[in-house]
Amino acid sequence: MTEMALLSKVTLQRGLAIAVTFGLLALVFELVRRKRLSERYAILWLVAATTLFVLAAWKGLLTSLSDDVGISYPPSALFAVAIGLIVMILLHFSLAVSRLSDQNKMLAQRLGLLQQRVEEGAVEHAHGADVPLAGHARAKALSEVGTEDPAEREQRSPVTQELSGSR
Repeated sequence: MTEMALLSKVTLQRGLAIAVTFGLLALVFELVRRKRLSERYAILWLVAATTLFVLAAWKGLLTSLSDDVGISYPPSALFAVAIGLIVMILLHFSLAVSRLSDQNKMLAQRLGLLQQRVEEGAVEHAHGADVPLAGHARAKALSEVGTEDPAEREQRSPVTQELSGSR
């Protein structure tokens, strides 16, 4: 391959990398504008796209980075940086999904306890107020008057303890 053909191939690859990263920046801004992407997550994508755009547009920076790292072909360094950024974004989203999963579990437990309270309240209402309380309703009533049994308090789940206000 002649030197001129190699130069035009590298220039074409660089131009394509600039166009793709600029398109990614425009896409992120458009998704934020349409409120389809939260600003919180858009920051990650903007940092990644801007980093790739700067590396693609600034030829000397990409060349010196690839030389410093020991990569002989500068476009390969651009892909290595892109893969590193993608791994960081995936780690961030994994953390977010884990946090949301934990919150979902906690909310499901709270919903179950609230449904139990409603059902117990409906049974008490149907049979009159003289019916003795059972389960969580009994524990809540006892805790409100300050006569909760300590053994019962330790048997309850953390969600139940949080809802009844004692720990």
